Amino acid sequence: MDNHSGDLTVLQINDTHAYVEPHYEVFAAGGRMEYRVAGGYAAIATLVQQARDEKKGQVLLLDSGDTFHGTYSAVQTKGQALVPVMNALGVDAMTAHWEFAYGPEQFRNLSFDLDYPVLAINCYQRSSGRLVFPPFLVREVGDLKIGVIGIAATIVDKGMPPSFSTGLFFTDGRKELPQYITDLRSEERVDLIVLLSHLGLPQDIGLAETIEGIDLIVSGHTHNRLDEPIRINHTLICQSGCHGSFVGRLDLSVQDRRIRSARHELIPIIGIEQDPSVRDLVEQAVGPYREYLEAVVGTTRTPLNRATILESTMDNLLLAAVQKAAGTTIAFSHGWRYGAPVPAGQVTRNDLWNMIPTNPEVMTVSLTGAEIGFIFEENLEKTFSSDPFMQMGGYLKRCSGLTVYCKLENPPGYRVQGIFTTTGRLDPLQEYTVAYVSSQAINAACGHDRVGTGTDAIAALEDLLGTGPVEAPLVGSVVAV
Repeated sequence: MDNHSGDLTVLQINDTHAYVEPHYEVFAAGGRMEYRVAGGYAAIATLVQQARDEKKGQVLLLDSGDTFHGTYSAVQTKGQALVPVMNALGVDAMTAHWEFAYGPEQFRNLSFDLDYPVLAINCYQRSSGRLVFPPFLVREVGDLKIGVIGIAATIVDKGMPPSFSTGLFFTDGRKELPQYITDLRSEERVDLIVLLSHLGLPQDIGLAETIEGIDLIVSGHTHNRLDEPIRINHTLICQSGCHGSFVGRLDLSVQDRRIRSARHELIPIIGIEQDPSVRDLVEQAVGPYREYLEAVVGTTRTPLNRATILESTMDNLLLAAVQKAAGTTIAFSHGWRYGAPVPAGQVTRNDLWNMIPTNPEVMTVSLTGAEIGFIFEENLEKTFSSDPFMQMGGYLKRCSGLTVYCKLENPPGYRVQGIFTTTGRLDPLQEYTVAYVSSQAINAACGHDRVGTGTDAIAALEDLLGTGPVEAPLVGSVVAV
């Protein structure tokens, strides 16, 4: 008998960014933001085991990627410190994005140490055209046969530093996906197709609208907290926040190769007892660095977070440090989504490494006003493109010393309405010395005279915080008009 009926529970984590321990998370609360301690893999392990006990093992635990990069212990060990923790959870499969930050060879080696596969139908060796990772996994869960197809982030070789994709190229998976769905249905006779994606919610919605046969998309990359799944035709889409602050749980009833009923819960990882064995593994990962990371380096009067898309308090603090280190009035940084919030009060060195775990050098570059305008137009298109498959940025590029007025609904190349410095409108012909941090902040084709300051981002932040309590409020650096 090819078709089966049965129940299945899918648990999802995505964009945990190596946050193995409890940390502050930001929650919207009407006209204010609340900061509450959440997350931690020892608590996630308890939740996962409870579901497995309840459902007698009829559970799939899927990880949408951005898992092995983002905190100090992960970066210092190139992801290796997290391997025992992740193996202890019993993950069934993952896909990837920031994992490539250590270079393809290191990530490939790291994947060999995992007890579960990395899946990607869209990551190829440039020399041979062969897939780097398995494209799918077939797993029998109770009476059901499940096909899990992986799609890694498509931007690794387009918007990330070149070292991330040495010898590789990535597609968006749209051409490959239909054939894998057909093969899994006809040859493997699976009852359910699950797409494990790190494309981001807009692109996953685009896939669901244009490609038939996907029952469930387990989405990542854009850090959406979906209290309810999105339904597109016969496809459900789930995504579960970031930093391991939430686990998504989807209880499914499947009959005749179709989801007949679904109950979803986005579970905050708050007040959940920690699994002792996983807690010990977490301590082995973090313990060697704890004394260094727990050092208090200053005080902030402004709560710091990256929860806002046009500008953020966390990045305003980073930009102030970059300006001070470089001695410029204008500064840029990339619009990262990750970074655990920091409530007003003491700031530790761990907070700084969470803020910018890549710790790049503060640089300066000479840009014309016209180039600055081009940089913003390009970034606005990558962030707000009407074509979801052209959305390849994080949040909007961060800036200080400028005020940018823009119309987000305008077509590409016509969104910027005006850019002003502290002394007046930006002159397209004038050259400006601009400080920046991260190669993603300034288009490599723009500007000249790139010069390093000899100061890295963490040192710049510590120097600024060492001057006394800091403030980094939202100031309207980018204004949608």
